[in-house]
Amino acid sequence: MHAAIKSSKSVRAVAAAAISLLALSGAAQADWAPTKAIEFVVPFSPGGASDQMARVIQAAITKHELVKVPIVIQNKAGASGAEGLLDVKGAAKDPHKVLVGSTGIFTVPMATGLPFNWKDLTPVGMVAQDEFVLWVNSATPYKTSNDYIADVKKNPGKFKMGGTSSKREDQVITAEVEHKTGAKFTYIPYKGGGEASTQLVGKHIDSNPNNPSESIAQWRAGQVRALCLFSDKRSSYSNKVTDSQSWADIPTCKEQGLDVAYNMLRGFFLPGGVSADQSKFYQDLLTKVVETPEFKEYLEKNALRPDFMVGQKFVDFLKQDEARHAEIMKTAGFMK
Repeated sequence: MHAAIKSSKSVRAVAAAAISLLALSGAAQADWAPTKAIEFVVPFSPGGASDQMARVIQAAITKHELVKVPIVIQNKAGASGAEGLLDVKGAAKDPHKVLVGSTGIFTVPMATGLPFNWKDLTPVGMVAQDEFVLWVNSATPYKTSNDYIADVKKNPGKFKMGGTSSKREDQVITAEVEHKTGAKFTYIPYKGGGEASTQLVGKHIDSNPNNPSESIAQWRAGQVRALCLFSDKRSSYSNKVTDSQSWADIPTCKEQGLDVAYNMLRGFFLPGGVSADQSKFYQDLLTKVVETPEFKEYLEKNALRPDFMVGQKFVDFLKQDEARHAEIMKTAGFMK
């Protein structure tokens, strides 16, 4: 009997030890954290909307001590952003490299034949969707998109529309405007929206479809005029940005008879081959970031549409958005 009791105790002890080991193993996996600096790869030049967002998030993470390692931003805008996409694709299994992504993950490979697909990466989450505004120099007489497009149609190819890169979001919007109205622009590509906005102020181009964040300083200074918002609804932000206007005061292009709407995802991606726990770490990090006062202020200041999602919901969104862009790019004649 004593032997049986001892045997039973031994079995229980072994079982308890095994359970403890499993628990410790699970805790170790759940507690994965970066062991060196995290690199945010921005496939755009400094000053553009993607770069601005990356730096706001970098600052919020640092201020609130959300990670214990530094965040380093690397701008890799070469070849219309292909440099940044391939850099992260080539870093398989490296959980310390993060792509600050946009719809360029679809448009760049579609337009160039680049050997890249967003499925090569590990989707982490989307933090917002960015809007686009049709901007003109404030010295021009145009008050609405109708006024402007009417003149463009009278002078095919004379008016210059500037934007970020070729066959990406800004040129896609330009092509949609041309398709819907019969107008014809000469499109001028730049490395980023910040540069395009500067060129508009200098009257080197006649208009551009910039993100709000890329032209807010010029708008406040009275150097550019917002004609309309390329969206299905007006912005929800009603606080005044200029002396007389809020983002909500800008009419949609559709209100003015220009039936073009386009939003751009703002998301984060890890390289392929990372573990579920490493991906979960960044999902949790983004969940904390979007709740910081700094990020919320950034959304309102720059008129981004709040739209946070992670996991399978984000993957499903990417599949739908990819299909939408394939159709848009095909219609524009931009498919490689």
